[in-house]
Amino acid sequence: MSQAEVVRGETGPPKAGQGETGQGGTGRAPAAQVSEGGRRSQGVAGFAALFRSELGLTFRRVRTIALLGILAVLPVLIGTVIKIETDGSSGGEGPAFIAQVTQNGLFLVFTALAVALPVFLPMTVGVVAGDSIAGEASTGTLRYLLVAPAGRTRLLAAKFAAGLAFCLAATMTVALAALATGAALFPLGEVTLISGDTIGLGSALLRAALVAAVVAASLAGLVAIGLFVSTLTGSGIAAMATTVGLVITVQILDSFPQLHAIQPFLFTHHWLSFGDLLRQPMYWDGVLENLGLQAIYVAVFGSAAWSRFTSRDITS
Repeated sequence: MSQAEVVRGETGPPKAGQGETGQGGTGRAPAAQVSEGGRRSQGVAGFAALFRSELGLTFRRVRTIALLGILAVLPVLIGTVIKIETDGSSGGEGPAFIAQVTQNGLFLVFTALAVALPVFLPMTVGVVAGDSIAGEASTGTLRYLLVAPAGRTRLLAAKFAAGLAFCLAATMTVALAALATGAALFPLGEVTLISGDTIGLGSALLRAALVAAVVAASLAGLVAIGLFVSTLTGSGIAAMATTVGLVITVQILDSFPQLHAIQPFLFTHHWLSFGDLLRQPMYWDGVLENLGLQAIYVAVFGSAAWSRFTSRDITS
């Protein structure tokens, strides 16, 4: 069942003379919807219905399941390689994260997130966000969604919320797979932070959850960028390729020392600031700077996506 069919099943078929809703349309909601229950409650219910539909559509796709499967395999591969390379040698050798993994499997969560964040997580998020609007246009369901009535602003907000939900799901997939792999291959117990302080396993698990939440929030700016790119074209493949290509380009620009003046403003620059949460006490300056920068990108590109989407002619 397509998303348009789901939404039509929840809101009922459009009545005669009812056009597209939203800023670019001329249709009106049925009188019963406006007079009883109030516009606010109807708007909340409509958004909730769209959001549920978006979640179902996103996580039922074979492509999404495959992407999450790849993310789940990544920590297993990292943990297995570390186990093989350190088996029979003295523990604690190698880079800081690797040495910590050999002593405590919980550190595999942080290692896996540090490996996945620069490349794997942004690519999967870029695919989902880039396909959000353009994918509907390429399959011919976008026009029916707006006639449902869904409303352009409400539909765009539901797409963005579903994108954020995927960010959280993708991050938790990496974290949980790493936790299970680390528990199976390495000992668990008190955790020695990179600052040298030791905390209990319960406190360390809370820190791992906090780090995963920060990593997921760090991808919010990318979701807004992908949503904006998706409103510019009717080809889902083109939107996905453009979004992923933009991530790669920004990562390359962030690696040149000559561009240090603009690097703090790149949405990828502070992604690895979650490492400051593995200190005692936790350093929040870099994390808050990262989240603030993501909020700016969400505001700018979210507004651009709304302006483009509510003013364009929907023909497919």
